[in-house]
Amino acid sequence: MGDTIKGVCAIICACLVWGSSPLYYKLLEHVPPLELLCHRTLWSLAIFGVLLSLQGRLGQVGALLRGRTAFLVALAALVISINWGGFILSVQIGMVVEASLGYFIFPLLMVVFGRLFFGELITTGKATALALATVAVTTLTLGLGVAPWLSFLLGGTFATYGVIKKTVIAGPIESVTTEVLILAPLAVIWLLGTHFAGWEGIVGRNGAVFGTDLWDSMLLVASGLITAVPLVLFSYASRRLALSTVGLVQYLNPSLQFTFAVSVLGETVTVWHMIAFPLIWLALAIYSAEAFRQDRASRRAVIA
Repeated sequence: MGDTIKGVCAIICACLVWGSSPLYYKLLEHVPPLELLCHRTLWSLAIFGVLLSLQGRLGQVGALLRGRTAFLVALAALVISINWGGFILSVQIGMVVEASLGYFIFPLLMVVFGRLFFGELITTGKATALALATVAVTTLTLGLGVAPWLSFLLGGTFATYGVIKKTVIAGPIESVTTEVLILAPLAVIWLLGTHFAGWEGIVGRNGAVFGTDLWDSMLLVASGLITAVPLVLFSYASRRLALSTVGLVQYLNPSLQFTFAVSVLGETVTVWHMIAFPLIWLALAIYSAEAFRQDRASRRAVIA
Protein backbone atom coordinates (compact mmCIF):
# COMPACT_ATOMS: atom_id res chain seq x y z
CA MET A 1 0.00 0.00 0.00
CA GLY A 2 1.47 3.34 -1.10
CA ASP A 3 1.80 6.46 1.04
CA THR A 4 -1.08 8.17 -0.77
CA ILE A 5 -3.50 5.32 -0.08
CA LYS A 6 -2.34 5.18 3.55
CA GLY A 7 -2.90 8.93 3.85
CA VAL A 8 -6.40 8.72 2.39
CA CYS A 9 -7.29 5.87 4.75
CA ALA A 10 -5.93 7.85 7.71
CA ILE A 11 -7.90 11.03 6.96
CA ILE A 12 -11.09 9.05 6.32
CA CYS A 13 -10.69 7.23 9.65
CA ALA A 14 -10.08 10.55 11.43
CA CYS A 15 -13.23 12.05 9.92
CA LEU A 16 -15.25 8.94 10.81
CA VAL A 17 -14.23 9.39 14.45
CA TRP A 18 -14.95 13.12 14.43
CA GLY A 19 -18.22 12.69 12.52
CA SER A 20 -19.58 9.99 14.81
CA SER A 21 -18.42 11.70 18.03
CA PRO A 22 -21.92 13.13 18.74
CA LEU A 23 -23.09 9.56 19.34
CA TYR A 24 -20.29 9.06 21.86
CA TYR A 25 -20.98 12.31 23.71
CA LYS A 26 -24.69 11.49 23.74
CA LEU A 27 -23.84 8.50 25.95
CA LEU A 28 -22.42 11.01 28.45
CA GLU A 29 -25.14 13.65 28.24
CA HIS A 30 -25.80 13.25 31.98
CA VAL A 31 -22.22 14.33 32.75
CA PRO A 32 -21.83 18.11 33.27
CA PRO A 33 -20.06 19.61 30.23
CA LEU A 34 -17.19 21.06 32.26
CA GLU A 35 -16.45 17.74 33.93
CA LEU A 36 -16.48 15.98 30.57
CA LEU A 37 -14.23 18.68 29.07
CA CYS A 38 -11.77 18.29 31.95
CA HIS A 39 -11.56 14.53 31.48
CA ARG A 40 -11.12 14.98 27.73
CA THR A 41 -8.21 17.32 28.44
CA LEU A 42 -6.45 15.15 31.03
CA TRP A 43 -6.81 11.79 29.29
CA SER A 44 -5.71 13.20 25.95
CA LEU A 45 -2.67 14.69 27.72
CA ALA A 46 -1.82 11.23 29.06
CA ILE A 47 -2.07 9.67 25.58
CA PHE A 48 -0.07 12.41 23.87
CA GLY A 49 2.54 12.28 26.62
CA VAL A 50 3.04 8.54 26.18
CA LEU A 51 3.17 8.89 22.40
CA LEU A 52 5.82 11.62 22.47
CA SER A 53 7.82 9.74 25.10
CA LEU A 54 7.93 6.64 22.91
CA GLN A 55 9.08 8.78 19.99
CA GLY A 56 11.68 10.59 22.08
CA ARG A 57 10.09 13.97 21.35
CA LEU A 58 8.71 14.87 24.77
CA GLY A 59 11.50 17.39 25.30
CA GLN A 60 10.14 19.49 22.43
CA VAL A 61 7.17 20.43 24.59
CA GLY A 62 9.37 22.48 26.91
CA ALA A 63 10.58 24.62 24.01
CA LEU A 64 7.01 25.72 23.35
CA LEU A 65 6.61 27.03 26.88
CA ARG A 66 9.13 29.86 26.47
CA GLY A 67 8.89 33.37 25.09
CA ARG A 68 6.25 34.54 22.60
CA THR A 69 5.49 30.97 21.60
CA ALA A 70 4.22 30.22 25.12
CA PHE A 71 1.66 33.03 24.81
CA LEU A 72 0.46 31.80 21.42
CA VAL A 73 0.17 28.21 22.63
CA ALA A 74 -1.74 29.36 25.73
CA LEU A 75 -4.09 31.37 23.50
CA ALA A 76 -4.57 28.32 21.26
CA ALA A 77 -5.33 26.24 24.35
CA LEU A 78 -8.03 28.71 25.44
CA VAL A 79 -9.63 28.81 22.00
CA ILE A 80 -9.67 25.04 21.44
CA SER A 81 -11.07 24.43 24.93
CA ILE A 82 -13.98 26.75 24.08
CA ASN A 83 -14.47 24.84 20.84
CA TRP A 84 -14.41 21.43 22.56
CA GLY A 85 -16.75 22.62 25.30
CA GLY A 86 -19.13 24.20 22.81
CA PHE A 87 -19.37 20.98 20.83
CA ILE A 88 -19.99 18.89 23.96
CA LEU A 89 -22.73 21.34 24.96
CA SER A 90 -24.28 21.21 21.48
CA VAL A 91 -24.83 17.46 21.88
CA GLN A 92 -26.31 17.84 25.35
CA ILE A 93 -28.80 20.53 24.33
CA GLY A 94 -29.75 18.87 21.02
CA MET A 95 -28.11 21.31 18.60
CA VAL A 96 -25.75 19.07 16.62
CA VAL A 97 -27.31 20.22 13.32
CA GLU A 98 -26.26 23.78 14.14
CA ALA A 99 -22.86 22.53 15.30
CA SER A 100 -22.32 20.77 11.98
CA LEU A 101 -23.09 24.04 10.18
CA GLY A 102 -20.21 25.62 12.12
CA TYR A 103 -17.76 23.06 10.77
CA PHE A 104 -19.17 23.46 7.26
CA ILE A 105 -18.53 27.20 7.28
CA PHE A 106 -15.11 26.83 8.96
CA PRO A 107 -13.08 26.63 5.69
CA LEU A 108 -14.92 29.68 4.36
CA LEU A 109 -14.10 31.60 7.54
CA MET A 110 -10.48 30.61 7.01
CA VAL A 111 -10.61 32.38 3.63
CA VAL A 112 -11.64 35.61 5.39
CA PHE A 113 -9.07 35.19 8.17
CA GLY A 114 -6.38 34.40 5.60
CA ARG A 115 -7.11 37.70 3.91
CA LEU A 116 -7.26 39.68 7.17
CA PHE A 117 -4.19 38.27 8.90
CA PHE A 118 -1.94 36.99 6.13
CA GLY A 119 -2.92 39.06 3.10
CA GLU A 120 -3.98 35.99 1.13
CA LEU A 121 -5.74 36.58 -2.17
CA ILE A 122 -9.48 35.93 -2.39
CA THR A 123 -10.09 34.61 -5.90
CA THR A 124 -13.36 34.90 -7.80
CA GLY A 125 -14.29 31.33 -6.92
CA LYS A 126 -13.68 31.86 -3.22
CA ALA A 127 -15.56 35.17 -3.29
CA THR A 128 -18.53 33.41 -4.88
CA ALA A 129 -18.41 30.71 -2.19
CA LEU A 130 -18.34 33.35 0.55
CA ALA A 131 -21.31 35.16 -1.01
CA LEU A 132 -23.35 31.94 -1.11
CA ALA A 133 -22.43 31.16 2.51
CA THR A 134 -23.50 34.66 3.54
CA VAL A 135 -26.86 34.22 1.81
CA ALA A 136 -27.29 30.82 3.51
CA VAL A 137 -26.55 32.13 7.01
CA THR A 138 -28.72 35.22 6.45
CA THR A 139 -31.60 33.02 5.27
CA LEU A 140 -31.27 30.80 8.33
CA THR A 141 -31.09 33.79 10.66
CA LEU A 142 -34.18 35.49 9.22
CA GLY A 143 -36.10 32.21 8.98
CA LEU A 144 -35.42 31.03 12.52
CA GLY A 145 -35.55 34.51 13.98
CA VAL A 146 -32.15 34.11 15.64
CA ALA A 147 -28.58 33.98 14.40
CA PRO A 148 -26.89 30.54 14.51
CA TRP A 149 -24.59 31.64 17.33
CA LEU A 150 -23.42 28.13 18.11
CA SER A 151 -22.34 27.68 14.49
CA PHE A 152 -20.40 30.94 14.64
CA LEU A 153 -18.84 29.94 17.97
CA LEU A 154 -17.61 26.56 16.73
CA GLY A 155 -16.61 27.67 13.25
CA GLY A 156 -15.08 30.91 14.53
CA THR A 157 -13.06 29.35 17.35
CA PHE A 158 -11.77 26.60 15.06
CA ALA A 159 -10.79 29.16 12.42
CA THR A 160 -9.09 31.29 15.09
CA TYR A 161 -7.30 28.18 16.29
CA GLY A 162 -6.09 27.58 12.73
CA VAL A 163 -4.72 31.12 12.49
CA ILE A 164 -2.81 30.75 15.75
CA LYS A 165 -1.44 27.34 14.77
CA LYS A 166 -0.19 28.82 11.49
CA THR A 167 2.05 31.17 13.46
CA VAL A 168 3.47 28.51 15.81
CA ILE A 169 6.45 26.62 14.40
CA ALA A 170 5.97 23.15 15.89
CA GLY A 171 4.65 19.73 14.99
CA PRO A 172 0.89 19.28 15.45
CA ILE A 173 1.23 16.62 18.14
CA GLU A 174 3.81 18.59 20.13
CA SER A 175 1.73 21.77 20.01
CA VAL A 176 -1.53 20.06 21.01
CA THR A 177 0.27 18.27 23.85
CA THR A 178 1.54 21.62 25.11
CA GLU A 179 -1.95 23.10 24.86
CA VAL A 180 -3.60 20.39 26.96
CA LEU A 181 -0.65 20.57 29.39
CA ILE A 182 -1.45 24.24 29.96
CA LEU A 183 -5.14 23.40 30.47
CA ALA A 184 -4.41 20.46 32.77
CA PRO A 185 -4.03 22.42 36.06
CA LEU A 186 -7.42 24.09 35.51
CA ALA A 187 -8.96 20.69 34.73
CA VAL A 188 -7.51 19.17 37.88
CA ILE A 189 -8.76 22.05 40.04
CA TRP A 190 -12.27 21.76 38.61
CA LEU A 191 -12.41 17.99 39.05
CA LEU A 192 -11.16 18.25 42.64
CA GLY A 193 -13.91 20.78 43.27
CA THR A 194 -16.62 18.55 41.82
CA HIS A 195 -15.40 15.49 43.71
CA PHE A 196 -14.57 16.96 47.09
CA ALA A 197 -16.28 20.35 47.35
CA GLY A 198 -19.59 19.51 45.72
CA TRP A 199 -19.31 22.05 42.91
CA GLU A 200 -22.16 21.84 40.43
CA GLY A 201 -22.09 21.54 36.68
CA ILE A 202 -23.03 24.58 34.61
CA VAL A 203 -26.44 23.11 33.75
CA GLY A 204 -27.50 22.52 37.35
CA ARG A 205 -26.31 18.93 37.72
CA ASN A 206 -23.93 17.65 40.33
CA GLY A 207 -20.51 16.64 39.12
CA ALA A 208 -18.25 13.86 40.36
CA VAL A 209 -19.52 11.29 37.86
CA PHE A 210 -16.10 9.69 37.42
CA GLY A 211 -15.63 6.78 39.82
CA THR A 212 -19.31 6.39 40.61
CA ASP A 213 -20.11 4.13 37.67
CA LEU A 214 -17.71 1.80 35.83
CA TRP A 215 -19.26 2.34 32.38
CA ASP A 216 -19.31 6.12 32.71
CA SER A 217 -15.74 6.13 34.02
CA MET A 218 -14.56 4.04 31.06
CA LEU A 219 -16.29 6.39 28.63
CA LEU A 220 -14.66 9.41 30.28
CA VAL A 221 -11.23 7.79 29.94
CA ALA A 222 -12.04 7.00 26.30
CA SER A 223 -12.64 10.71 25.68
CA GLY A 224 -8.86 10.97 25.51
CA LEU A 225 -8.81 8.48 22.66
CA ILE A 226 -11.63 10.31 20.86
CA THR A 227 -9.44 13.42 21.01
CA ALA A 228 -5.98 11.98 20.41
CA VAL A 229 -6.47 9.28 17.77
CA PRO A 230 -8.06 11.41 15.00
CA LEU A 231 -5.47 14.17 15.54
CA VAL A 232 -2.65 11.65 15.10
CA LEU A 233 -4.34 10.26 11.99
CA PHE A 234 -4.88 13.77 10.63
CA SER A 235 -1.22 14.62 11.20
CA TYR A 236 -0.19 11.41 9.42
CA ALA A 237 -2.45 12.16 6.44
CA SER A 238 -1.40 15.81 6.14
CA ARG A 239 2.21 14.80 5.57
CA ARG A 240 1.26 12.41 2.74
CA LEU A 241 -1.57 14.13 0.87
CA ALA A 242 -2.16 17.34 -1.02
CA LEU A 243 -3.91 19.94 1.09
CA SER A 244 -6.81 20.02 -1.38
CA THR A 245 -7.39 16.30 -0.81
CA VAL A 246 -7.28 16.73 2.96
CA GLY A 247 -9.73 19.63 2.74
CA LEU A 248 -12.20 17.75 0.56
CA VAL A 249 -12.25 14.62 2.72
CA GLN A 250 -12.66 16.71 5.87
CA TYR A 251 -16.18 17.64 4.78
CA LEU A 252 -17.05 14.06 5.68
CA ASN A 253 -16.87 15.14 9.33
CA PRO A 254 -19.75 17.70 9.45
CA SER A 255 -21.69 15.64 6.90
CA LEU A 256 -21.70 12.69 9.30
CA GLN A 257 -22.53 14.97 12.23
CA PHE A 258 -25.52 16.32 10.33
CA THR A 259 -26.64 12.83 9.28
CA PHE A 260 -26.41 11.37 12.78
CA ALA A 261 -28.12 14.41 14.30
CA VAL A 262 -31.16 13.92 12.09
CA SER A 263 -31.32 10.13 11.72
CA VAL A 264 -30.15 8.95 15.15
CA LEU A 265 -30.44 11.84 17.62
CA GLY A 266 -33.83 12.91 16.25
CA GLU A 267 -33.08 16.59 15.75
CA THR A 268 -35.46 18.61 13.61
CA VAL A 269 -34.54 20.09 10.26
CA THR A 270 -36.71 23.07 9.35
CA VAL A 271 -37.49 24.36 5.88
CA TRP A 272 -34.92 27.09 6.54
CA HIS A 273 -32.24 24.48 7.15
CA MET A 274 -33.29 22.80 3.90
CA ILE A 275 -32.65 26.07 2.07
CA ALA A 276 -29.46 27.07 3.89
CA PHE A 277 -27.56 23.79 3.88
CA PRO A 278 -27.71 23.19 0.10
CA LEU A 279 -26.37 26.73 -0.38
CA ILE A 280 -23.53 25.92 2.03
CA TRP A 281 -22.80 22.66 0.18
CA LEU A 282 -22.77 24.53 -3.14
CA ALA A 283 -20.41 27.11 -1.65
CA LEU A 284 -18.10 24.35 -0.42
CA ALA A 285 -18.16 22.67 -3.83
CA ILE A 286 -17.08 25.91 -5.51
CA TYR A 287 -14.45 26.55 -2.82
CA SER A 288 -13.09 23.00 -3.10
CA ALA A 289 -12.87 23.15 -6.88
CA GLU A 290 -10.96 26.42 -6.61
CA ALA A 291 -8.62 25.05 -3.93
CA PHE A 292 -8.02 21.90 -5.98
CA ARG A 293 -7.21 23.96 -9.08
CA GLN A 294 -4.77 26.17 -7.15
CA ASP A 295 -3.09 23.17 -5.57
CA ARG A 296 -2.57 21.49 -8.95
CA ALA A 297 -1.23 24.72 -10.43
CA SER A 298 1.27 25.18 -7.61
CA ARG A 299 2.50 21.59 -7.92
CA ARG A 300 2.97 22.01 -11.68
CA ALA A 301 4.94 25.19 -11.03
CA VAL A 302 7.25 23.34 -8.62
CA ILE A 303 7.81 20.53 -11.16
CA ALA A 304 8.51 23.03 -13.91
